[in-house]
Amino acid sequence: MSLLLWFVELPVVYLIDNPDLASKVKWIPFVHGYVYAFYVLAAIHFTARARFTIKRMILFILAGTLPIASFVAERKVMKEFPQA
Repeated sequence: MSLLLWFVELPVVYLIDNPDLASKVKWIPFVHGYVYAFYVLAAIHFTARARFTIKRMILFILAGTLPIASFVAERKVMKEFPQA
């Protein structure tokens, strides 16, 4: 979703002066926000069930703010909890 935001919506809105095209990509930031909110809820649910500390829970949630950090965090958790 971030890729759509960074490489489609932002260039269309700020670099291309075409209001018709800009109106067609207005949905991307809204979907991006809802997907991130879903990620935060899923991260809270998982970390609570895995009994992570509050610090680790916050770090896991913050991993979703950096494009690659969420994949790194997921890989570390999957090594720790292979049955998940």
